[in-house]
Amino acid sequence: MRSAALYYTGCEDDQYQPHFLDSCSLCRRTLNHNRDIFMYRGNTPFCSQECRQEQIEIDEAIEKKWKLSSSKKSNSVRKTTDSAKETDTKKAVRTGTVAVS
Repeated sequence: MRSAALYYTGCEDDQYQPHFLDSCSLCRRTLNHNRDIFMYRGNTPFCSQECRQEQIEIDEAIEKKWKLSSSKKSNSVRKTTDSAKETDTKKAVRTGTVAVS
């Protein structure tokens, strides 16, 4: 069992560093060490299934937004390249790989 007591190390500036299992990652409620702790993505603790599920939904929404943003950027680059090839039919066109990050 963990203790919140500070141990004297000879330095007066020592402060208590909370353990990652001390509180819920979403609502910051103190985790009771006699009850279940719901984990997500390895080392992210939650006080309840509801808090864990809410974080999962937040992460999925962020990931979906990122994927949509990424696909819009790649489509924009592809359309620009295609239109440049169509308008410059008499000019030499250099082709290659386009990397977008």
